Amino acid sequence: MSLGKFVSFEGTEGVGKTTAINGLCERLQAQGIEYVRTREPGGSPFAEQLRELLLDTRTQINDDTELLLMFAARSDHLAQVIMPALSAGKWVICDRFIDSTVAYQGYGRGFGNADMLHKIEALIAGFVPCLPDITLWLDLPVAEGMQRAGKRSVADRFEQQQLDFFDRVYQGFEAQQQAQPQRIQRIDAQGEVEQVADRIWQAVSQQL
Repeated sequence: MSLGKFVSFEGTEGVGKTTAINGLCERLQAQGIEYVRTREPGGSPFAEQLRELLLDTRTQINDDTELLLMFAARSDHLAQVIMPALSAGKWVICDRFIDSTVAYQGYGRGFGNADMLHKIEALIAGFVPCLPDITLWLDLPVAEGMQRAGKRSVADRFEQQQLDFFDRVYQGFEAQQQAQPQRIQRIDAQGEVEQVADRIWQAVSQQL
């Protein structure tokens, strides 16, 4: 069986990932491409339970525990959802993946450098591929994204962090894009929804 394509969306808070993913899924459906839409942390029943803990403002854990819970959720997500879908020839459209772990837990929390986090990822993921075929980094000024995020809902455990935390997260995404420009495509997230959707579709069409 031919493998499907693995597409991930990344960005700091409020960049418009949900809207962008909606747009891409609509275009895939119009093209007759089967896809599975999922997210991290979460995606599988067990990983969704861990997501509730990770996002709950009442959860009090240290940075090491947070990182390990992220990897535990991803390991189950890969085994239960991502790999079966890809093996069936379906596309996987994922809201966040390993690049968020590097940006949030690596750069944001100051846990460690990207190389170390990727080594941990490889150990946990084992024989399954860790990286998407293409990652769409929705690039928006941090302050603008936080302003958008503040209007939509009550802040979760991550969204409650200070601005300097998200500045470091942004630096994490930027550093990864510069290191892997072929896989991680920078998408200007400013402008009308249709404009951003066109930029995403152009990037996906050219690469996949």
